[in-house]
Amino acid sequence: MSPFANARHMAAFALCFFLAIPALADIKPTDDGRQASKEVAQSLRYGHYENVTLDDAWSQKAYKRFLHLIDPQHAYLLSSDIGEFADLKVDFNDAVQNGDLDRVYALYNRYQQRLEDRLTWLINRLDQNPQFDFTTNERLALDDEEGDWADDESQLDDFWRKRLKNAALAMSLSDTADDDINEQLKKRYEGQLTRILQTNSEDVLSVFLNSITGSIDPHSDYLSPSRGESFDIQMKLSLEGIGALLQSEGEYVKVSSLVPGGPAEKSGQLKPADRIVAVGQGSAGDMTNVVSMRLDDVVDLIRGPKGSSVRLEIIPAKAVDVTQTRVVEIKRDTVKLEDQAAKSEVIELERDGQTQRIGVITVPAFYVDFDAWQAGESDYRSTTRDVRKLIEDLKQQNVQGIVLDLRSNGGGALQEANSMIGLFIDRGPTVQVRDARGRINLYGDTDRGTAYDGPLAVLVDRLSASASEIFAGAIQDYGRGLILGSQTFGKGTVQTLSDLSHGELKMTRAKFYRISGESTQEKGVEPDIAYPNLFDPEEIGESSLDNALPWDTVRPVTYRRYGNPEKYLDTLRERHEARVINEPDFRYLEREADLARKLREQSTSVSLNLEQRKREMEAQEAEQLALENQRRQALGLAPIEHWTDARDEDDNQTPIDQAQLNESAEILLDYTHLINPS
Repeated sequence: MSPFANARHMAAFALCFFLAIPALADIKPTDDGRQASKEVAQSLRYGHYENVTLDDAWSQKAYKRFLHLIDPQHAYLLSSDIGEFADLKVDFNDAVQNGDLDRVYALYNRYQQRLEDRLTWLINRLDQNPQFDFTTNERLALDDEEGDWADDESQLDDFWRKRLKNAALAMSLSDTADDDINEQLKKRYEGQLTRILQTNSEDVLSVFLNSITGSIDPHSDYLSPSRGESFDIQMKLSLEGIGALLQSEGEYVKVSSLVPGGPAEKSGQLKPADRIVAVGQGSAGDMTNVVSMRLDDVVDLIRGPKGSSVRLEIIPAKAVDVTQTRVVEIKRDTVKLEDQAAKSEVIELERDGQTQRIGVITVPAFYVDFDAWQAGESDYRSTTRDVRKLIEDLKQQNVQGIVLDLRSNGGGALQEANSMIGLFIDRGPTVQVRDARGRINLYGDTDRGTAYDGPLAVLVDRLSASASEIFAGAIQDYGRGLILGSQTFGKGTVQTLSDLSHGELKMTRAKFYRISGESTQEKGVEPDIAYPNLFDPEEIGESSLDNALPWDTVRPVTYRRYGNPEKYLDTLRERHEARVINEPDFRYLEREADLARKLREQSTSVSLNLEQRKREMEAQEAEQLALENQRRQALGLAPIEHWTDARDEDDNQTPIDQAQLNESAEILLDYTHLINPS
């Protein structure tokens, strides 16, 4: 199986579109670009997993996505522009298939001119040193992506007047001196305008071809020559940076996941769904605002020499207002194989006056030292080999069961997921892979015997993806153990990378299916006993991605069941609920999820009145702070003054992470006693 099976989740930063991708007027398509377009169309029609028909109906879908990528909030183009290029609704398919890109580039140039004009308008207003009135009752609508296109510039002038006012208000709330606000905003927009003037034909081609691939599924991408190089660096995990995988979301760059064992994960300061608003080099000095900056430029700012540090101003994932920023500093390093290695520990539990021992094996990723393996070295490093050794060590410590912790495991080498399943079953199928022609390849464990046949639980969360889902699904189907935690990511597709005459194409070629016949796509793996979800499924997960392929089924294969955990689930759930009903960390997670949902529903607009905005922020922060301090009081911890201060105490294993692990050990111990009542 291709090492790129988990490519999208492992290299989200390779995308190259954002709200305001800069360009020069009258950028022209190149012959290389025209040829690449035709090759992408050919590849999609005859090689994509889906039955891709580039007809008029698809053309409208792809055209709509193109507009969404360049102007998602309808903030630049006018209805007259849309009308002038209405022919592209049905000609988009001809453009990509024939490499006839002139009209596409003409539309993009129109957008670029509107963008340049708008930034010039903003800079000119700031040159006049405007005094913003923060006493009115105006509000600014957020993320209105379904609104109509403006009929004239005056409508957009009012929208941008409010956006400028909101930017100034946000800076004022962030304690920027009044005399500095206009100057800093001017520098921000001048920086954006400078980047516009640096755009070339390749940038337009990337947006166009990614609107084509993204209209079919979210994991197929066109990689320009420069983006292909960055992709290769990331897949080898030799990127000297912070180990954070980034993606574009509107005008922001968002953290999609953290590389296991990377500097960001080790620091505990950066979390999935955090948004980055500024980047600074070293421990002091100016911060570069990266709002509306192209994704690859942000990656370049964060990347740097090993041992140096980078500062990031972020909007925490939990923040409901963009003014709730904080600055974190992370030392750059190279992610090494040993940083991702599996590790073990023993949790001791008191039951009936006796100490019970449950082993825990944490598997951050499914890794293998490909170079050593291909060189024929007998002692090459791999997940399966490491886990086998850890199992033997835990058995020597007389544990009564083993919890496999796959939380935040984004996948990796399919061969390792397959072989690791074999440590817990005595031969049998592990996963089905269906290709674009409907052919199904069956993968399985062919080795006799097991490394461990005792009580087993697998702990997963929303960031457990791809190979992790294959492993958890197989354990569940075989009845080999319990699945605990939250619904997994839902990454059930396989991508391969192929060369084009210009650039590369990462394309979805196959789909994973469990041995039960169910796909892991979109739905992921549902736990037997669910914990409160740490991650918002509307922000993180396959179902949150545009045009995700649907869940479906194929025929199940023949396999033997090793146990029947379902028989005990009602009892296990009752005991679990009785234990955690007053457990501070579990109650905190439930209440936090409810609060986050309520705040999202309320945050359809923001006030442009300074005092009202402060009241709204203070009310939201008070709720978040009260929730955190309730948890801390129950745990006997000192209260904090601001809800973000809790993140400063985080390390690689947060109290909430540990609470989930401890409860998983309790559940597994219950299960052990139920299946072995003696």
